[in-house]
Amino acid sequence: MAWILFGTFIALILLRVPISIAIGSATVLTFLTSDFSSALQIIPQQMLEGVNKASLTAVPFFIMAGNLMNATGVTERIFAFANALVGHLKAGLAQVNILSSMIFAGISGAAVADCAGLGAIEIKAMRERGYKPDFAAAITVASSVIGPLIPPSIGLVLYAFLAQQSIERMFLAGLIPGILVGLSLMIYVRIRAQFQEFPTQPRATVREVAGTAKHGFLALVAPAIILGSIMFGFVTATEAGVLACIYCILIGIWYKDLTFRAFFAALSDTAMMTAVIMIIIAFSIAMGWLLAIDQTPQKLADFTFSFTENKNVFLGLLLIFIILVGCVVEGVPAKLILVPTLLPLIDAYGIDRVHFGIIIQLGLLLGIATPPMGIALYIVAEVGRVRFEKVTMAVLPMLIPLIAVLLLLTYVPQTVTFLPDLILGPQN
Repeated sequence: MAWILFGTFIALILLRVPISIAIGSATVLTFLTSDFSSALQIIPQQMLEGVNKASLTAVPFFIMAGNLMNATGVTERIFAFANALVGHLKAGLAQVNILSSMIFAGISGAAVADCAGLGAIEIKAMRERGYKPDFAAAITVASSVIGPLIPPSIGLVLYAFLAQQSIERMFLAGLIPGILVGLSLMIYVRIRAQFQEFPTQPRATVREVAGTAKHGFLALVAPAIILGSIMFGFVTATEAGVLACIYCILIGIWYKDLTFRAFFAALSDTAMMTAVIMIIIAFSIAMGWLLAIDQTPQKLADFTFSFTENKNVFLGLLLIFIILVGCVVEGVPAKLILVPTLLPLIDAYGIDRVHFGIIIQLGLLLGIATPPMGIALYIVAEVGRVRFEKVTMAVLPMLIPLIAVLLLLTYVPQTVTFLPDLILGPQN
């Protein structure tokens, strides 16, 4: 049964069929060729039951918050502050690009919002200062990986739902890894600036830094308000999404940048993105039910144990597998398919589920920067008007610091579990 399911799914993906249609078609075909062919009503039952979860209500709110931030000009204020702060460094605008992504990550939680919103501003500014277009586009792609790690994160909400973990714990687990990814990219840019000439700009005065901070203060404190409200127990993760939306609307009104047209566009984009995600989740739940009936996770665990019982060897093989999957399948559907299948294996090797959540989140995120399914590459190539092939080649060396951080997180689990254990207490 599993061979038919995955074979059909992979074939449809190679034919460039949309992910939601590929998952749904593979699931229906497998049902028709199984002993359940006379009970197709199981599919809609599983789909409806799968999406009828309170934890998933956080998804549209965080998507909406990111769209509102782009609609209200907040991204420009974040960029201006980051530029005043670190723009004078070697390869300064590349450092600004990374720092802006780290700040914006605390609001949107989506790489797509980072690329589409900040990306257009960053690439334009870097090109005007004399940076090569392909380098500007590549650093934008690489820094967008930070978005789904630093909370709030749509991907971590989905993982928490799939792995039956606390969303708050997953958010806290992603904070240090997200900062490490940002720092690794900054170090990479600094080292590269030693061997390559980049445009420079004068150091901003204290008054200029203070001015940009004052101008964008409401935007800059948004991540602290959202994350702080979750960490101190004032709101749940879903309520934090609502809080983020309300705060973004208030910022837009205060700055007088939020028009009715912009608000309606943000609302429409949110509805479309949420609908696509929920369809994929619904079909994936039905697919997961089939895999469970076929005992695919147990068979996979038995096979892997026969291959190696060494936890470190398994983690290495797991990383390679996740990265390869991320190159051909987008993050959300890949997570929805892999997590239920791999969890029994993760538990058998004694790996903490929160730790695994960050591993699979970052591992799959590398896929947005690699062809053929690198969605960030396509977005940045479009908004930056750079050829896709040039962006792809320019981003490859930037994967080195990202993979280095992934290895660190994998083999030093305390980098992931320290903060949630400190604030929420160790898991039983």
